Amino acid sequence: MQRTAVRWGLLALFADGPKYGYQLRTEFDARTGGSWAVNVGQIYTTLDRLARDGDVAPVGTNEDGREMFAITEQGRRALEGWYVTPITETDRPRSELAIKLAMAAVDPHVDIALVVQKQRTESMRQMRDYTDLRRRAGAEDDLTWTLLLDHLIFGLESEIRWLDHAEATTLRRRHDRPPPGPSRVATEQPMPERARR
Repeated sequence: MQRTAVRWGLLALFADGPKYGYQLRTEFDARTGGSWAVNVGQIYTTLDRLARDGDVAPVGTNEDGREMFAITEQGRRALEGWYVTPITETDRPRSELAIKLAMAAVDPHVDIALVVQKQRTESMRQMRDYTDLRRRAGAEDDLTWTLLLDHLIFGLESEIRWLDHAEATTLRRRHDRPPPGPSRVATEQPMPERARR
């Protein structure tokens, strides 16, 4: 899913004119404030795919001899479609944190309070850092960057609320349930004929 987002992000960068490969990396980094690391190889691979699919096309070279690409009409229509298409649940990346907590919650040997506390501390640290960056961002800063910071901050606020909920729910259920005993299936199985002799 990250690959798809990079593809659309790069295509959007062509909206204000032709670009060459490394320029895309620099502008993508500037627009996202360096919060989303994309290596040069991924930029060129994605650019090749955009050209192969007809969303961008080569338009000659610049004064430094770098091959320039521009968005095509097909690419503009695709980009417009992307902007107005909502992101569905299947388009979102799977959350390692959600999977980790779901697994830890059902493992009686895991100290869920410790797992949550460690993650909450890290999430709060990240939120503090992003909030500091957002506070320092002035009106002249790139709107893309400030909106991304807002998204990260709101996402972390939500994550911390969810961590609190996950901890309380897990601890309550563990308290309400007796510790696991021997399996009923195992105790109700008839003994094999040989074992009874």
